[in-house]
Amino acid sequence: MKITILTLFPEMYDGFINTSIIARAVKQGKVEIECVNIRDFTLDKHNHVDDTPFGGGRGMVMMCQPVLDALAHVRKANSHVILMAPSGKTFNQACARNYAQKEHIIIICGHYEGLDARIYDEVDELVSIGDYVLTGGELASMVISDAVIRLLDGVIEEESHLDESFENGLLEYPHYTKPADYKGKKVPEVLLSGHHENIRKFRLKESLRNTLKIRPDLLENREFTKEEIKFLREFAENGEFFPSNLVKIIK
Repeated sequence: MKITILTLFPEMYDGFINTSIIARAVKQGKVEIECVNIRDFTLDKHNHVDDTPFGGGRGMVMMCQPVLDALAHVRKANSHVILMAPSGKTFNQACARNYAQKEHIIIICGHYEGLDARIYDEVDELVSIGDYVLTGGELASMVISDAVIRLLDGVIEEESHLDESFENGLLEYPHYTKPADYKGKKVPEVLLSGHHENIRKFRLKESLRNTLKIRPDLLENREFTKEEIKFLREFAENGEFFPSNLVKIIK
């Protein structure tokens, strides 16, 4: 897989590309990361890539010419082009899995007040990592790249992400390691039992409990298994937090 990032600040990616799991994935040939400086494509004699907006207003707007010329330079028939924008659809784990299946992703990082709207016509989708505004798209592009790369075959063990938050529609269950007793706070006995089926049930139940407490919205359209419904009934009977919209599920 190849990820091409169009940016005004390629130096921001040095640490990202050369550290930890990402560095290993690059070294092993699992992914190629290419950072292209948009400024290299400007035709402005002063090397400008932005200008004042037509119609007035504060701030500067990135010009379409250098961005679209840079895009044309790197775009192939199999490229999927993403523009980082606060107005875009919110990136999630499903998006990451989708992108991980593509051969070539191009991520355009905006800056300043925004980008010339004509750039939007040349991209496949607008994407945001949340309802807030950053100074540029670089950090967001790293978030997306990291989430995608770790899903590529051989980057990490498949078992390591199968039970992670959002992979099965639930938040992840709690983890514990040594010591088994830390100042009176003990690891749940079931995790020390070696009984794999009981451990599986415990983890599923705790995943469901965490999701109910922290992100009940994730359960709104979920098709619950019989086992999950059993756990939901136990939560309700114990007086634990239980969203009213799920009451019909346990009846």
